[in-house]
Amino acid sequence: MPSFGQNVEATIPALRRYARALTRNADIADDLVQDTLVRALRSEHLFHGGDIRSWLYTILTNLNRNRLRTLARRPILSPIEDNDAPDMAGPESGARDIERALATLVEEQRSALLLVVLEGLSYREVAEVQGVPIGTVMSRLARARSQIKSYLDGERPALRRVK
Repeated sequence: MPSFGQNVEATIPALRRYARALTRNADIADDLVQDTLVRALRSEHLFHGGDIRSWLYTILTNLNRNRLRTLARRPILSPIEDNDAPDMAGPESGARDIERALATLVEEQRSALLLVVLEGLSYREVAEVQGVPIGTVMSRLARARSQIKSYLDGERPALRRVK
């Protein structure tokens, strides 16, 4: 029977894949995974069985939320370079469109979509990771898919009326 550490180690490739898709930056993703592993190993006594992968995704998701809250308080400024203009030619242009479409999603929708599509988690597992009811996960996925489809079809985002 594998030990707790071996089970955690077996999930590292999936954690890295999810973190990279979530952050869109390899260095930040690696730091996030490392922090997740440190927290998990320090908190082994809090794990009471079940799916270790969902537990680790929950830790990673919460750490990423904390990171985003911190970043929201101090915006990052980066200079615009001449080669930053999008190049719409070539076979990889479709991947860039999807990446841009994912970037337009709110954090909760992007996270739910990546957990289901990229990591293959069930809706119930995503609900546990995000700490929301399964209906909320289904709603987030439907909205995310609709928004990505609209973006890829070239439609302008719909504006909501606020009273």
